[in-house]
Amino acid sequence: MSTEIKPPADEGPSNFIRERIQQDVAQGRRDGRVFTRFPPEPNGYLHIGHAKSICLNFGMAAEFGGRCHLRFDDTNPVTEDVEFVEAIQEDIRWLGFDWGDHKYFASDYFQKLYDYAEVLIRAGKAFVDSLTPEEIKAYRGNFYKKGTASPYRERSVEENLDLFRRMRAGEFEEGEHVLRAKIDVEHGNINMRDPPIYRIKKAHHHRTGDAWCVYPMYDYAHCISDALERITHSLCTLEFEDHRPLYDWILAQLDVPGDPEQIEFAKLNLSYTVIGKRKLKQLVEQGLVSGWDDPRMPTLAGMRRRGYTPEAIRALCERVGVSKRNGMVDVSLLEHAVREHLNATSPRVMGVLQPLKLTLTNWPAGQVEWLDAPYFADDPARGTRPVPIGRELLIEREDFKEQAVKGWFRLSPGAEVRLRHVGIVRCDEVVKDEAGEVIELRCSLDMASRPGQPGAGRKVKGTIHWVSAAHALQVEARLYDRLFNVEEPNEAPEGKTFLDNLNPNSLAVVTDARVEPSLAAAPAGTRVQFERLAYFCVDRDSTEDRLVVNRTIGMRDSWAKLEAKGG
Repeated sequence: MSTEIKPPADEGPSNFIRERIQQDVAQGRRDGRVFTRFPPEPNGYLHIGHAKSICLNFGMAAEFGGRCHLRFDDTNPVTEDVEFVEAIQEDIRWLGFDWGDHKYFASDYFQKLYDYAEVLIRAGKAFVDSLTPEEIKAYRGNFYKKGTASPYRERSVEENLDLFRRMRAGEFEEGEHVLRAKIDVEHGNINMRDPPIYRIKKAHHHRTGDAWCVYPMYDYAHCISDALERITHSLCTLEFEDHRPLYDWILAQLDVPGDPEQIEFAKLNLSYTVIGKRKLKQLVEQGLVSGWDDPRMPTLAGMRRRGYTPEAIRALCERVGVSKRNGMVDVSLLEHAVREHLNATSPRVMGVLQPLKLTLTNWPAGQVEWLDAPYFADDPARGTRPVPIGRELLIEREDFKEQAVKGWFRLSPGAEVRLRHVGIVRCDEVVKDEAGEVIELRCSLDMASRPGQPGAGRKVKGTIHWVSAAHALQVEARLYDRLFNVEEPNEAPEGKTFLDNLNPNSLAVVTDARVEPSLAAAPAGTRVQFERLAYFCVDRDSTEDRLVVNRTIGMRDSWAKLEAKGG
């Protein structure tokens, strides 16, 4: 699968990052190499926001004949897990990209990172601070207040080396000391006010075990890791723009093999969605969703389980483009991309969510006929499947009204409608139970209206779907909707949190749905359109005796309607 992201044909160069890289290659910088990297923290699952970075980093590398490294930023053993490492790799491959032989971990460089820290100490560019974390924060000041030098800032090189080595040896407890870069406590950029670059963490690491009890901070480890891997263009989101001076400062103090440059771009923010890992983790840990791959989650694993396609997600990232200004993308744009791809690729089958019995009174009792129904009505060459029909059928309860209203073209007493692939039926009798609920429709089939018969072309305004009552599979249909019910879930009134914006109707479970038997052996991940209803995906919870499907998305597409109107 190609990893190239092509610019829109009518817009020339599609983004400033492509232009920057084109210029570097043309000028022969770094011998014309283009090495990028995607550096996830293995402390959670990837989400839709990461997809943009993945597409950009892997896409730029592929476009310019370079390579993209996958490097795990595993510098905080407290929050990391092998589960996340494996899930991240699965998600990237599913999205359509691969790193080949270039998978790395920041932990690969722990010794080198430590050695470089000693280099900074010897050069008088780093010192061990014994202030508490709260005191350090206060001493660094804020946007309105200049920082103040730590009373430990002028420790000698010898004392700093001794203390740092004792930190490494495990003599001190967490929080007793940190190693800070020695830059400028009054700098206008707070990230340059003697930032911490090493801290004590006595936790088991998923790769290095208990070999280390001091761990580098992200800002320190990331730029050096880029240089060690000879990354040329370190593409990251805008929140790291204020960190770029520190990125450049650290590399300028050290004799490192590479010469990377950091370039920032706007992250992908979707309406009705939260993508902060801490908030996603909170949803999981509080049991508000079933896990990281809950189909309501904006994680790639959740979207995959729900039935979203990698092609749709890549199409969204391409359409959104790359800019230097953060903004909110309407989630309808993603939903449109999903519908567009599913419409082109998903086989059509028939299923009913709320079954209502329909009896063909003039169909011979016990007779079963197998129809050869196409998966795609406009292109039968793409395949067909056998669909059984007998005397007793099930239709969607919403396709019947006892009192028809103006514009109602489905079933009602005395009305005619076309049964998909069968012919025209007329509702002759309505059967109710003791409570007055409709439990059966008795209808007659116009045999002359069946396919291939003289009256097959007779016109009626409505067409409905159905399944054979005797052959249909019982299905648990999980009807998913947006997880949040407000456009910006992160915004909440005083005393409230984003959790107060959860949509209480984000999941409805229908346990007695029915679907045609062609789905009997469908493996997990199979995507289909239930005709006239929605797109569904077979869930991994399915067993031989129980089919479970997830509603991926409904049939309506408000974004397509806006486009058609020129909106």
